[in-house]
Amino acid sequence: MVIRSLWILFAVLLAGLTCSAHAEASVEADGRGRPITLWHAYRGAEQQALQNTLSAWKLRQVETLAVPYDAYAAKLAAAIKLGQGPDLFIDAHERLGNYRSRKLVAPVGDALSDPDAFLPQAMAAIRHGGQAYGVPLSQKCVALFFNPTWVKAPPLYLEGLNAALRQPLPTGSFLLAYENGNAYAHAALLHGFGGRFLDDHDGFAFLGPPAESSLIFARDLVTRGEVPENADGALVTTLFRSGKAAFAISGPWLAADLSAAKIPYGISVLPRLKATGQPLRPFLTIEAVMLTPRGAARSEVRALARYLGGRDAAKRRQKLARVDSARRDVVPDEKDHVLRAFRQQAAQAVVMPSSLAMQAVWEPARRALRQVLSARSDAGPALRQAQRRFADVRRPPPAPRSPTPWLLALGGLMLLASWRLYRRARDAEFREAVRRSMPAYAYVIHAVIAIGVLVVLPLLAGALIALYAGQPGEMYFVGAAHFLSLVTARGGDLLGSGSFYVVLFVTVLWTALNLVCHLAIGLSLGVLLARPVLRGRALYRVLLIIPWAVPSYVTALAWKGMFHRQFGAVTGLIHQLNRVFGTEMEPIAWFSRFSTALTANVATNVWLGFPFIMVVTMAALTAVPREVLDAATVDGATRWQRLRRVTLPMIRPTMLPAVLLGAIWTFNMFNVVFLVSGGEPDGQTDILVSEAYRWAFTRGAQYGYAAAYAVLIFFLLAGSTFFAARWRDRASSREAALAGGVS
Repeated sequence: MVIRSLWILFAVLLAGLTCSAHAEASVEADGRGRPITLWHAYRGAEQQALQNTLSAWKLRQVETLAVPYDAYAAKLAAAIKLGQGPDLFIDAHERLGNYRSRKLVAPVGDALSDPDAFLPQAMAAIRHGGQAYGVPLSQKCVALFFNPTWVKAPPLYLEGLNAALRQPLPTGSFLLAYENGNAYAHAALLHGFGGRFLDDHDGFAFLGPPAESSLIFARDLVTRGEVPENADGALVTTLFRSGKAAFAISGPWLAADLSAAKIPYGISVLPRLKATGQPLRPFLTIEAVMLTPRGAARSEVRALARYLGGRDAAKRRQKLARVDSARRDVVPDEKDHVLRAFRQQAAQAVVMPSSLAMQAVWEPARRALRQVLSARSDAGPALRQAQRRFADVRRPPPAPRSPTPWLLALGGLMLLASWRLYRRARDAEFREAVRRSMPAYAYVIHAVIAIGVLVVLPLLAGALIALYAGQPGEMYFVGAAHFLSLVTARGGDLLGSGSFYVVLFVTVLWTALNLVCHLAIGLSLGVLLARPVLRGRALYRVLLIIPWAVPSYVTALAWKGMFHRQFGAVTGLIHQLNRVFGTEMEPIAWFSRFSTALTANVATNVWLGFPFIMVVTMAALTAVPREVLDAATVDGATRWQRLRRVTLPMIRPTMLPAVLLGAIWTFNMFNVVFLVSGGEPDGQTDILVSEAYRWAFTRGAQYGYAAAYAVLIFFLLAGSTFFAARWRDRASSREAALAGGVS
């Protein structure tokens, strides 16, 4: 009776779960009863303005999620493909080409009820193939900021910035600050000289006299000391806020920062160039509400997109977040000089292309720009090299191949493995050994499952992706084509810039230099701190472990700032030495040469890595018997002889695994290389893992090719670990044999 009741209860529960799943599936199918999900990358005032706007919309509950901008596109792609993404999201229009190719967006349909209500450039940005893929919200571009303390009035020409000053600038100040190493910021100069990045057919157009003239002009600004070197957004903001830059070229983000700090500033459209008579024309970005295929099928989602793009929402957003609206009928207030300047600048700006080719042009253009700015190359050769890199990234993927030979080979291996397992299973001794081991398996099965799910399966998935090519969602089997392309340097020079062999050599050199420094410093400090007579040992240990405790990306960014040629701490130290000793040492351009850039990377990673070896050394020294050291002392051994002949041989078995682990970490130390040198100069300090990252995320999402890098990295490390373990075992066997012979 009890068993029957349990079966009835089980059947009822199963029926309830089935009905619930069916109901959820029905809701999922038509969207009714499910709240609307909206993703965005806003922060600060823009996020508050969005929440305020949504709170006034009472038609349906809206769930919002703020996603960091750097991870925005990747998270969208992953979530939408799994059916767990948003119904609509807010993003910049230049990503539309990527989103359309991956089928992440759908036409907005009746969400854009009145196209004529929006500015022409906004509608041009979100239209593809005659269809609108977004509802424009705002437009953003850079403009000219000026410090009213130093500047009388906005200049007419860029070459006349000096004439606009009230008085000469003090020492250490700059006439103009902008991100001169950034291709996006350079676009205004390029367009002013009549050049462009892409032609009408998505071909590489960053060539010829206009492009060369723009690069030479930018280099001359740095050479004359009018513009700081290697300026990023943070440096531009710092210089302008501190009054050390009379002018700055930046966007609404700088205006928000200055307004929050209550720092007075003026703003105007970018000046003209005397050389061409044309104005500087920056890129224009249109932020729009985009609909996912799932969201576009729901009328209430389209209604929300229509509401967010409406006049009332635009006025509220412009008032609270102070962003320029993309609507014709929402104009900036007469007293708001900031928004009026941005509206005037947007009318002269160039709408950024949203094709996949535009995403591929950024890295080659940036490298060419930095080569010319650092005087490592003339403009013409640098641009031709950028064209070759663009063509390499845009080259067609490998042709599809039949997976049949691979499946046959895999089937043969599985049959061979099955036959061997069958042969062993027939062995009575093997069956008895398995039976005796069953209790032990119960203790490790959970670990085996966890490692299998978290480690083995991702490795197998990565290896499988290396056999495919194409864009995510449309990948096809190509076999070993990626590996063949890697080992043949993609058909170019085997020892050319960026080839697998050159990057492998840099990676091995990087690993070896770091290991030597880690061992030398960590071992020395470990031996020193293990001495019982050293006063303050506990304090020293805590202080020396701090570099290991701080997150690596924080340390990397701090050291990168220290190596800045104009404003870094190392340059400040050089200036101080010059004043004290009367020398004339020049500041070092750390990232302009391979040797100095690699030195900067190694110095940063040594700071991060020596505490690990130091801690392992101190732990290993506790296992060295005091009696052995006393016996060596009685035999007349010096302190150095005791260390070399007694201590180090005894701690070597403990140190070898630590050294091997440190080598693996260093071999894959992405953070330091990517954040400190960024691969500069010209990608020469990139290592295998950073090169794989670039193929996956900055060179057209070529995940199959990047996965091939990852597979080769795995085999290199696995092979190195195997041979290191064999060498250690043989060394231990020889030592044991010698010890047996002596006894």
